[in-house]
Amino acid sequence: MSGKHNHTHNNSSNIPIAFALNLVFTILEIIGGLYTNSMAILSDALHDLGDSLSLGLAWFLENYSKKNPDKKFTFGYSRFSSLGALLNGLILIGGSIFILSEAIPRILNPEAVKPKGMLLFAIVGIIVNGFAAFKLSGGESLNEKVVRWHLLEDVLGWVAVFIVSIVLMFKDIPVLDPILSIAITLYVIYNVIKNLKDVLTVFLQGVPKDISIDETKEKITNIPNVKSVHHTHIWSLDGEKHLLSTHVIVDDLISKEKIIAVKNDIKSIMREENIGHVTVEIEYESEKCEDK
Repeated sequence: MSGKHNHTHNNSSNIPIAFALNLVFTILEIIGGLYTNSMAILSDALHDLGDSLSLGLAWFLENYSKKNPDKKFTFGYSRFSSLGALLNGLILIGGSIFILSEAIPRILNPEAVKPKGMLLFAIVGIIVNGFAAFKLSGGESLNEKVVRWHLLEDVLGWVAVFIVSIVLMFKDIPVLDPILSIAITLYVIYNVIKNLKDVLTVFLQGVPKDISIDETKEKITNIPNVKSVHHTHIWSLDGEKHLLSTHVIVDDLISKEKIIAVKNDIKSIMREENIGHVTVEIEYESEKCEDK
């Protein structure tokens, strides 16, 4: 386990590097998009700006989320890392709608672009985003995975700009630029909404998608001396740290040692399900559960 944690930490230390690269390139990209009059570059600049915000917030909130539990947040600050993903998602959707409102009219009235400038920025974009994604490769945290996928999406977007710019150097088809812009933007919106769905599941305390609550209850019920279970709840703090609370019914005459064994068996099974925080309430068969 220690090796895995160190591995994640080492990749987390690369987030500031990726953040700096993305932010500087985003500024250059906005200037280049205005210079080349390319909506494709401006739409990718917006995406890169969102990625820069993701990296910046991931960097800040990753550290902030490691604060120890206190009287204000008794479960700790882990959920703050998911807050960044939620804010970034909303920002990206708002910006994407703006880009679509600018790009769609250009399909009907295409404007001339500067393909040589587009080609230059495409080459730099592939190098910068590819290097940033490489620096974050191997990270295990939710922040690192989301940010890495964003960066890989950027690489694909710049490959598309690269191809279109070459075509425009030989063929005067300016409508390709807004079409590419819309395609990139729709792809971004699709992935952002998909990520937001996972984030909202965390905030609304939904059952993590990789866990079946029915199967979990069945596993607990199959433990020796467990009669049945109810009030079983599974939720996540940040998409990685999962929690469970459940009421377990046992025989009236069960010994203290067997109760301890039941609790230990439940915790052992939950570790296999990647559930680290487990709360078990033991109830006797003749006992009335007021919450039932």
